[in-house]
Amino acid sequence: MEKVSPNNDAASRLHQHALIDRFKAFYKDVKNPPLNDMGDVYSDTIHFKDPVHEVRGMDALYAYMEDVCHSVESGRFEYLDELVGEGKAYIKWNMYFKHPKLGNETIVVRGMSQIQFNERIYYHEDIYDLGEMLYEHIPVVRFLVKKLKQRLSNQ
Repeated sequence: MEKVSPNNDAASRLHQHALIDRFKAFYKDVKNPPLNDMGDVYSDTIHFKDPVHEVRGMDALYAYMEDVCHSVESGRFEYLDELVGEGKAYIKWNMYFKHPKLGNETIVVRGMSQIQFNERIYYHEDIYDLGEMLYEHIPVVRFLVKKLKQRLSNQ
């Protein structure tokens, strides 16, 4: 087994945090992320998952991101906390966005990204409440969700 020197360990931590910083900067502006810089963050074999989609490969992720980003009026992430370990990280966030089909208000969704990486990210999963993001902002569905939540909280 190869012994890791303190210098290699420090360099590894520096690389990990630099990658996490690039990841967070990439999503700074949800409406206009630097899609042409995806290769600086993601591996060509990226596996991306969220409650709506699952895609594999850089081309599929690029197409998905291009579609999602162009459909919002505005958006940004607020990063709340992170836990970074060897080859993986968990990043807690709030996403603020406006979507033309969901009214004029800014919607706030809390979520978490789990990423796995070596030189670049090869696995990215976003976990959030799809109801909080979508269903609770459609008038008829919002009413039903509110009633269901009330009913469940009274039990």
